[in-house]
Amino acid sequence: MIKITECPRDAMQGITPFIATGKKIEYINQLLQVGFDRLDFGSFVSEKAVPQMKDTGKVLQSLTLSKTKLLAIIANFKGALIASEFQEVDIWGYPLSVSETFQLRNTRKTIKEARADLEKINNLCLSARKELHVYLSMGFGNPYNDEWSIGTLEKNCTRLMETGIRSVGLADTVGVAQPELIASVVSKLSRNFPELELGVHLHSTPETAFAKIKEAYESGCRAFDVTIGGYGGCPMAEDKLVGNISTETLLRYLNQENIPHSLDLNALKKARAIARTVF
Repeated sequence: MIKITECPRDAMQGITPFIATGKKIEYINQLLQVGFDRLDFGSFVSEKAVPQMKDTGKVLQSLTLSKTKLLAIIANFKGALIASEFQEVDIWGYPLSVSETFQLRNTRKTIKEARADLEKINNLCLSARKELHVYLSMGFGNPYNDEWSIGTLEKNCTRLMETGIRSVGLADTVGVAQPELIASVVSKLSRNFPELELGVHLHSTPETAFAKIKEAYESGCRAFDVTIGGYGGCPMAEDKLVGNISTETLLRYLNQENIPHSLDLNALKKARAIARTVF
């Protein structure tokens, strides 16, 4: 069965006008009724860096929990300590970049420092009995001319497995990957690291989104991050936000290929209606 993560956090984080806390609660509570496997709902990061997420703790206190697991992004050990105070959060998401430039922009750490931080976070995660999901940011290349190769991704996956991490998301942070590249990367990593739960977090323009989903799925990927309407992007990467793969596009592909999923389409319709008032 395919695993679907809805990412309202990613959809909201780059929006400049502050979205009212009550509106976030209304939206996320409806998303919790849809049947997603995971909900990337918020982040415990610097309020100065991502002001839109400063109310994550308040939002969390008003959520009606469901079978959907809650995922919160953390960018450092301090964020992990805050996340550990909330029993409702099931999964911590940590961005580890394969681009030195982006790691510095995103977390103000070098890759070496980020890896050291990740080891501490992983130990805390284990003691708190939470899941740790690592995003390999700039996983399909970068706009900074930093070195990139599939070999670099393989080395990162090997290190993560040696640390005991088994959940990894390949993030196309600025939407640079073409469908053919997604196919080659996903197929090779799926083949070489069968113990990893390997997912994709793809940013894309609407024109190429369907083809990217198709290539990822046919290459062995069974975990997809999406957002209703394809909203969002990473404000730390570039000034222009490249949208996420939309939930609607993923469902169109699944329906075309008769691939089963667990989403309640009536609940999703209500969530889409709320989304139009949020964005």
